Amino acid sequence: MKHEIFDDLFVLELANNHWGDVRRGLQIIKEYAALVHKYDVKAAIKLQFRDADTLIHKEYKGRTDIRYIHRTEARILSKKAYRRMADEIRAQNMITMSTPFDEESVNFGEELNIDIIKIASFDLNDWPLVFKVLEKRRPTIVSIGGTRIEDIDTIVRLFNEAKVPLAINQCVSIYPSEPHDMELNQIDLLAKRYPDNVIGLSSHEYKDYVTSLAIAYGKGARTFERHIDIPHPTNMSPYNMLPEQCEIWFKTFRSIKEMCGAPGSKLRVPSQKEIDYINEHVRGLFARTDLKRGLSISQDNFYMAVPIHKGQLSCREVLSGGILKHDVRKDMPLVIDDVEADYLKEERLVQEIRNRGRDDEKAQ
Repeated sequence: MKHEIFDDLFVLELANNHWGDVRRGLQIIKEYAALVHKYDVKAAIKLQFRDADTLIHKEYKGRTDIRYIHRTEARILSKKAYRRMADEIRAQNMITMSTPFDEESVNFGEELNIDIIKIASFDLNDWPLVFKVLEKRRPTIVSIGGTRIEDIDTIVRLFNEAKVPLAINQCVSIYPSEPHDMELNQIDLLAKRYPDNVIGLSSHEYKDYVTSLAIAYGKGARTFERHIDIPHPTNMSPYNMLPEQCEIWFKTFRSIKEMCGAPGSKLRVPSQKEIDYINEHVRGLFARTDLKRGLSISQDNFYMAVPIHKGQLSCREVLSGGILKHDVRKDMPLVIDDVEADYLKEERLVQEIRNRGRDDEKAQ
């Protein structure tokens, strides 16, 4: 199910809550908020919620030899700290978002009134967690890194049947990702297979992060997620985007939107400049010989040539028929006031004919 909150949404993730330091987290929020407002983009800051009491088995608490457990315990913030960061996100006029990794964290996100929930790739088929998220009926984004198509089908069906908005992010769970890891053609598959859902891109590349944005947008992706950071003296992940890189990202997006123009759901409305250019090349109808009133309009009686004049009928109308209301001399343009025809009862077409072409005495 689609939802406007996903349209052109940038998700900026504070991965691992950045070393469990709330002051650092608040600084990151403020620095990226300045860029969000400078480039007038819609952005969510995403926090990670983990409840160590329920997520980690009691026999494994405190283990430093298991990377995930050690990182989780070292970087979990207090509920007060999470609340402070969520408040700052709202104060900066951005969208709040969280990735909960356990059911208790889903409940905590509800306490904080988080706007969007994210389901990580490795939790896409954690069905107890998925149903807990679904229970909250919040707009949700799911990443699909390393998952089976059957599982993606299932989670999409569950959310769509419940009429809960769900966006689906193409993702490759390799940190960092090389260009050849990106698999951006998967966006085509997702857009075709799940037409009722917004499709996005969650990426971890570190060499060229603007080309992927341009390609993904062109393929129809409308949410974009990356990890963000600010410089740190010792801990810097290469896939984390820094403020100066994010600024380039946002600038690129502005250019992409400008180039892509109006939505592709309907034919665009051409500018007057373009219409004038096209009309310079339209052939007008000129009388082959002196023609008498009452004669039928046909290619036998008129030839076509440029330039066309204001009010003159053209090659576009010659096959529509009609009757001459007045005599027309040889080599003179056939103007709208000389013709009686059913199709000329359409006011829009009449105005178009009167406004196109040259405005000189020969058309009078």
